[in-house]
Amino acid sequence: MRILAVSDVESPYYYDHYAEGKLSGFDLIIACGDLREGYLEFLISMANCPLVYVHGNHDDFKRNPDGCVCIDDDIFVINGMRILGLGGSYRYKNGKYMYTERQMKLRVFKLIPKLIRRKGFDILVTHAPARHLNDFDTLTHRGFECFNKLIDKYKPKYFLHGHIHRNYGSFIPQKTEHGETTVINACGHCIIEI
Repeated sequence: MRILAVSDVESPYYYDHYAEGKLSGFDLIIACGDLREGYLEFLISMANCPLVYVHGNHDDFKRNPDGCVCIDDDIFVINGMRILGLGGSYRYKNGKYMYTERQMKLRVFKLIPKLIRRKGFDILVTHAPARHLNDFDTLTHRGFECFNKLIDKYKPKYFLHGHIHRNYGSFIPQKTEHGETTVINACGHCIIEI
């Protein structure tokens, strides 16, 4: 399975400098938030595969982008791959997709019946990172501790997030490992082969 993960920053390679065929060969596009509806609709119109997304802290969509599937608070299954979505960021001001740690824990708690029915998940897709996994200590870019617990309990193959722009510093990795899970900062774009 070949996946294109995108988040936060529109990739000039896939948008401004698009050429026919650049988006062929993907089985799925996963968007980790803070991307314009028009950009997501462009990607889905040029690719011959589904596009799933979670909301970022700056996403105040009035509607769902055409052809795209929001997986916030849900488990999406494609080719046997179970993908859990939890969008939004740590609350640093009032916003539609900003949550306290307690609010995010409650969202995870409400997913327990789906997690039991699906016997876990293979990919965790969020906007914010997990606490101490690619996050910062500032409220605006703090990760959620409950994501660590999800990863440690279910041991997904991948944890995809956005929110931490890689131009914030040269020390910000695109891929890291946490136990059995590959953590990917999807800011811009990243290709995943499963």
